[in-house]
Amino acid sequence: MTAFPRPRLIATDLDGTLLCSGGTVTTRTAAALAAAEAAGVQVVFVTGRPPRWMQHLGAHIGGHGVAICSNGGAVVDVRRGELLETYPFDPARTLSVTDLIRAELPGTAFAFEFPDGFAREPGYNVVMWESDKEHPVGTAAELLAAGQVDGLFKVLGKHPDLAPDEFLDRARAAVGPLAEVTRSSPIPLVEISAPGVTKASSLARWCAQQGIEAAEVVAFGDMPNDLEMLAWAGQSYAVANAHPLVLAAVARHTVSNEQDGVAAIIETLI
Repeated sequence: MTAFPRPRLIATDLDGTLLCSGGTVTTRTAAALAAAEAAGVQVVFVTGRPPRWMQHLGAHIGGHGVAICSNGGAVVDVRRGELLETYPFDPARTLSVTDLIRAELPGTAFAFEFPDGFAREPGYNVVMWESDKEHPVGTAAELLAAGQVDGLFKVLGKHPDLAPDEFLDRARAAVGPLAEVTRSSPIPLVEISAPGVTKASSLARWCAQQGIEAAEVVAFGDMPNDLEMLAWAGQSYAVANAHPLVLAAVARHTVSNEQDGVAAIIETLI
């Protein structure tokens, strides 16, 4: 592999990139992350996961400093479990976005992420850790009008039967410049943020606060929601299991998440 100068910051996606099946980190990857931080290199997790899901990873990712969550919508201090910043979505604009997508793609149901938790429409089936928790349920119009999702920083749209990439393409076309629309799930699920809010925008803002330039960042990812970040960073790698769009867009590849692809590169840099 070509040798590069040691970066000042490592930015890595979690699911499908750093984490193995089951959401765990191998001993090798944990050691590589620890070695990076011991060498003075910041490690920042940049994920589509909401802040409330970071607590489930504590045993696997350790106490690394910062996580940029919800595709850039929120910044979390992992060590302290503290929400540092959010980039909220205007409620009126949010309702316009949901109306446009639903008009183009009937059957779409929505959910909302905000600092105090999660809310959903009745047709949005909950899975993973939300399934056993109480949360507001109502139509998008009801939830937004009632202020039950104040400060929301991400909207989720789920369709019952479209192919995931078709759903993404059509949702983007319906919304236009009103929002950022992307995806990271293997199911037909789109992830929607305020205009200009992406993994890249929040990572760039964090790096600027630390005096770190894009050229000093190495980034890793696997899905369309990583594309802006991978384009921004000075060095970027797609894991072998990445979405075809990511593999095509990123010149440098590493082995899959199951083969410690992120660790394999970190070991050459530290």
